[in-house]
Amino acid sequence: MLPVKKTTRVYHTLDEIRQRKEELAEQIAGDNTQFSTLWNQTFKKKEDSTKGEYFASLVSNGFVAFDLFLTARKLMKTYGLLTGKSKKKKRK
Repeated sequence: MLPVKKTTRVYHTLDEIRQRKEELAEQIAGDNTQFSTLWNQTFKKKEDSTKGEYFASLVSNGFVAFDLFLTARKLMKTYGLLTGKSKKKKRK
C-alpha cells in the first residue's frame, strides 16, 4: 500500500485552487494510465500453443493429477482419522 501524504496548503485565491485542481487532475490521469497498463499486463491473453505444446501440457497435467491421487491415497491410508475414518484395533 502506498503511503499517504498529508500536506495542508493554504489557498488565498481561486486561481490557486484551480491550478491545484488541474495538477491533481493530471496526476490522476497519469495514475489511471499506469494502473490500466499494469492491469492489462496482469491479465495477458495466452498465446496459441502448438499441438506439441498442447499434448505436453496434457501429459504434464496427467502426471500431476496421478501424483496427487497417489499422495491423497497414501495420506488417507496413513492418517484416516483426519477424514473421519478411524482404524479401530480389535481386541482378541
